[in-house]
Amino acid sequence: MINEKTYYLFNAGRLSRKDNTLKFTAIDQDGVEGSIRYIPIESVSDLFCFGALDANASLFNFLGKQQIAVHFFDFYEHYTGSFLPKEYLLAGKMQIEQTRHYISKGKRIVIASKFIEGASANILKNLRYYQSRGKDLQSIIESIEKFSGQIKSVVEIDELMGIEGNIRQKYYESFDLIINDFSMGGRSKQPPSNEINSLISFGNMMCYSLCLGQIYHTQMNPTISFLHEPGFRRFSLALDLSEIFKPILVDRVIFKVLNKREIQAKDFDFQGNKVLLKDASRKIFVRAFEERLNETIRHRSLNRNVSYKHLVKLECYKLTKHILGMEEYKPFKIWW
Repeated sequence: MINEKTYYLFNAGRLSRKDNTLKFTAIDQDGVEGSIRYIPIESVSDLFCFGALDANASLFNFLGKQQIAVHFFDFYEHYTGSFLPKEYLLAGKMQIEQTRHYISKGKRIVIASKFIEGASANILKNLRYYQSRGKDLQSIIESIEKFSGQIKSVVEIDELMGIEGNIRQKYYESFDLIINDFSMGGRSKQPPSNEINSLISFGNMMCYSLCLGQIYHTQMNPTISFLHEPGFRRFSLALDLSEIFKPILVDRVIFKVLNKREIQAKDFDFQGNKVLLKDASRKIFVRAFEERLNETIRHRSLNRNVSYKHLVKLECYKLTKHILGMEEYKPFKIWW
C-alpha cells in the first residue's frame, strides 16, 4: 500500500490529468514551459499551491473523485482558500448535534475551554523545555499558569478569548529570549513586520490548512466552530483545533530553523512595512514542518507509535465522540 502524503507546488505551472497520474508542468514568468513532474494519484493526500496554478474543471472533478483537497496561498503567503471534495462523510445526526453544541451556551463553553486548556498546556511545555536549557522564562511561565487557572471559571466566550489573548501575549514575550539573533517585538499579522512574525503567520496558515484537511475526513462540519465565531473565516473549526497544535507544530519548528541558522536574515524579503519569506527559505520551512509532522511518539492509549500528523486526526475523532455524546473530549497535551 502506498502511503499518501502532502505535495507542495511552489512554482507556477499547469496541473492536468494523465490517466491516473497528475502531470505538473512548470511555467516561468514569460510563459515558457519548463520541467514536467508526474505524481501518482494514489500517493497524494492533498496539495498546497504557492504559485499560480493553471487547471481546468476536468482536473478538479478528478481530484474530487479521489478525495484530494487543494489549499491555495497568494504571493504574499496569505491563505486564500481551499478546494474540498464533496463532503462524503457528512451525516445528518452529526450536523444536528454539532449545531446544538454551538447554540447551547453551556455545551459550547465546555468545548471552547478545552481548546484553550490544551493550547496553554502545550505552550507551557515549550517554555519549560527552554527554561530547562538555560533560558530565563520563569516569570512568563508563572503569568501563563495564572491565566490558565482562570479558564475553568469562565462562562462567556468573550472572557475566554480574553484569557487566550493574554496567554498569547505573554508567550510571545518569550520568543525574544528563546530565539537567537532575531527580535520579535510583539505580534504583527497584516502585514508581518519582521522575520519572526513572518514565520509565525506562514506557519499558522500551514497548521490551519492541516487541521482543515483532517476535519474533512470526519463527519464534522468545518464551518461550525466553538471558540472562534462561525463566519469569521469560512472553516472556523480548523481555527479552533489549530490553537492546540500551533505551539508544538509551528512554534517548535520556528525555534529550530532560526536557532540552527537553517533560515537566516538574508532569507527574508523586506517590502516596505512587510517581511516575507523568499522562495528558498519557504521551502526550508515547509521541509522542517513536514519533518515535524512525520515524527512519531509512543501513544499512551493506543500503545503504538503515531505521527504528529496523525495526532491531529485523532483529535478530530475525539471531538466527534464528544459531540455525539460517546466520550468526554480531552484536548491533546504533550506528556513527554
